[in-house]
Amino acid sequence: MLRLLIFTATLLFGAIAHAQTPPSASDIASYTGLHLAAHEGRADDITRLIAEGADVNARDGSDRTPAHVAAFASHDDAVTALAKGGVDMNALENRLYDVVTIAAVANDPELVSLAIKLGNKPDLITSVYDGTALIAAAHLGHHQVVARLVASGAPLDHVNNLDWTALIEAVVLGDGGADHIETVRILVEAGADKSIGDRDGVTPLEHAERRGYAEMVALLK
Repeated sequence: MLRLLIFTATLLFGAIAHAQTPPSASDIASYTGLHLAAHEGRADDITRLIAEGADVNARDGSDRTPAHVAAFASHDDAVTALAKGGVDMNALENRLYDVVTIAAVANDPELVSLAIKLGNKPDLITSVYDGTALIAAAHLGHHQVVARLVASGAPLDHVNNLDWTALIEAVVLGDGGADHIETVRILVEAGADKSIGDRDGVTPLEHAERRGYAEMVALLK
């Protein structure tokens, strides 16, 4: 049990170290053109700038396209204008996140659905953990996002490079509370494979039992 707690704490520390990084104050101060318009949510200016020849897929110092910047600022209209202008909705920034995963981590279900509608694939491999937007949302207990991703065909049983699925992350990295319980329920009812264990063969049910998460145990049995 102690080994498990140390392992989990190490992974949490690593997750913080590799977390998404929105544009900093210095980044924003340096922005011009499309990046600035995206950050400020000025959709009309985005359309005009693209028509004038601005590079819709230009990158800032952290490899963020204007679409990443708009997603971090939760500007749906700006994301739409950029998509209509030809931005690569499946581009990854320097920490390997796409618009959908940025929105998933921000617990923004509307932007998640919009990005997918605009061409962002829900099955992209993202982050240094070779995960998916679904795994990121499950980890955080963002069950409304999880529901949107499941409905959009996100892979339920993708295994990241920690050997964890979305279902395992909802248990291991969750707090056993209502949000993570609902996340587990959605995944189980969608058909997530409950038999897939971690690198030691420990299943989601066994993880839930070890943590005393009675409601999750009931869902996983």
